[in-house]
Amino acid sequence: MSNSDSTQPTSTSASTPTMRAIRQDEFGGAEVLKEVQIPRPAPGIGEVLVRVRAAGVNPTDWKNRAAGSTVTKPLPLVLGWDVSGTVEAAGPGVTVHRAGDEVFGMLPYPDGVGAFAEYVVAPARSLVTKPEALDHVQAGALPLAALTAYQALVDTAGVQEGQRVLVHAAAGGVGHLAVQIAKARGAYVIGTASAAKHEFLRGLGADELIDYRTADFAEAVSDVDVVLDTVGGDYTERSLRTLRRGGTLVTIVPGPGVMRTLPETAQKHGVRGEVMIVEADQEGMRAVADLAREGRLRAEVAGTYPLEQAAKVHELGETNRTTGKLVLIP
Repeated sequence: MSNSDSTQPTSTSASTPTMRAIRQDEFGGAEVLKEVQIPRPAPGIGEVLVRVRAAGVNPTDWKNRAAGSTVTKPLPLVLGWDVSGTVEAAGPGVTVHRAGDEVFGMLPYPDGVGAFAEYVVAPARSLVTKPEALDHVQAGALPLAALTAYQALVDTAGVQEGQRVLVHAAAGGVGHLAVQIAKARGAYVIGTASAAKHEFLRGLGADELIDYRTADFAEAVSDVDVVLDTVGGDYTERSLRTLRRGGTLVTIVPGPGVMRTLPETAQKHGVRGEVMIVEADQEGMRAVADLAREGRLRAEVAGTYPLEQAAKVHELGETNRTTGKLVLIP
C-alpha cells in the first residue's frame, strides 16, 4: 500500500515529516488496525530515533489491541514493542548509539509502544548493537520474547547446569526461546507441546517432550527444579505439583488473583512462586545478543509481512497455531 492509499490520514503541517504507522482509534478485533500517516517523532533527552527495519509481533499486541489489557496510554494507539533498525538521530545526552548504528531491543513495557511504524523513538539504553550475523528479521523477532525467557529463567529462577526445567507451550514465541536459553545454561529441558511440534523442539535441544493433548503433564513430570509457565489458568497451580521441594515456578501470565495468591499457594507446596512481567533491560539484551551471536539462540520466524498487513498478522497470531514469531516489515 502506498502512502497515498493510507486510511484515516492525520492532518499535519506541510513542513512536518510524516511516516506510515499502524494505528487503532478504538479497542476491538483486528479490523480496528488502520494504516495512517502521522507525524514522525523526534528524539528527546536520552532517546534515539530508529528507522524500523523489522518489528516482531507478540500475544501482548493483540491482547492490548482487543482490550487495552496492559497499556495505559490513551487512544489512538500505535502498538509494537519489538524493534530492529537503524539509528537515524540521537537526542541530547546520548553516547551509546550514533546515527547509522544498527540496533535492536524492546521498547519499555507496557507504555513504550510504537514499533508498528516506519520510525520509532526509544530510550537509547533499551537498545543494543545488532550482531552482524543477525539479519533484521531475526533481530526484530527476538527482544520481548527472548527477554521474557531470559529474565524468567536466569534473573528470577537462576537456572543452573544440571537442573530440570519444564517449559510450557514450548513451541510458542517465548517457549521456543526459553528452551534454547535453558539448554545454554546446561539444563535438562522438558517441554509441553502438541506432538506435531516435538521434532521441531528436539532440534532446539529439548530432552523430553509431553503432548499436552494426550497426557497430563502434572502426572507425567516430577522432581523439576524450575517451571516456566507461559499458559496460565489451571496450568499455574498444577505446575506446582511437578516441582521438587525448594523449586521455583515463574509464570508470565498474571491472571486474576494470581499475583496475590501464588506466593502463598506455592509456599504451601514447599516451593517458590513468582509472577513476572518483562522489563526493558539493556544488560539482558546484551546477554540475548551474545547468545544469538554465538549461535545458541535463534528465533523461529513463522512468517514476515509488510506493515500494511498488520491486521492479518494479528488474526494469524490469535489462532495460536503458529510456531515461533510473526514479523512486520515496514
